[in-house]
Amino acid sequence: MPIRINLLAEAHQLEEQRRRDPVKRALLSGGALIIGVLIWSSSLMVESLIAKGRVGQLESELSARKDQYRQILESQKHLEEIRHRLSCLHVLATNRFLVGNLLDTLQHTTVENVQLVQLKLDHTCTFTPETKAKSEGGRTLPGKPATITEKIVLALNARDTSPNAGDSINKLNRTLSAAPYFQRCLGGTNGFTLTALGTPQSDPGGRSFVTFAMEARIPEITR
Repeated sequence: MPIRINLLAEAHQLEEQRRRDPVKRALLSGGALIIGVLIWSSSLMVESLIAKGRVGQLESELSARKDQYRQILESQKHLEEIRHRLSCLHVLATNRFLVGNLLDTLQHTTVENVQLVQLKLDHTCTFTPETKAKSEGGRTLPGKPATITEKIVLALNARDTSPNAGDSINKLNRTLSAAPYFQRCLGGTNGFTLTALGTPQSDPGGRSFVTFAMEARIPEITR
């Protein structure tokens, strides 16, 4: 039986040992890991650059939207001011004191032997400026808008030619106070009051009379 001798067995064994060398495998693994880390860090850097570009774009859009939002708020505030003024004008137009209605009521509330001599209407408006919001004691006190307070005083000077002046004056007071117009204007608690009563006098025809004055204050209205 022939004997085979492998002269390269030792060389193959040494080559096999080199292949199984743990240091070489560690170096290869480390190199592969480093390459992987470099690839991963490069991808992160690319993603970061893309994200920064997107953030810059969003910031630009946000800045543009802020300007639009500020303009919208200013327009909305201006619109609210216009609506408030229109509402105040509507209230003033529908609730203002009309002298024509007053005169019409007076001519339908006459009393026998009583003659209206003079009508005086004192109509004043007091303007109160607005107050700005301010901080006090760590808290913010809200401001108040400007207001106008309307005051109306109606004065009547009349002459009574009846034999008993007191009865006619009281009757005129009751007649005026019962009129729907004055009930609406004066309210349930206010009415006409006698402010002056003259002494008996005589006219050129020899007829006696007395002069008197009545006054009514319409409740103040603040707008």
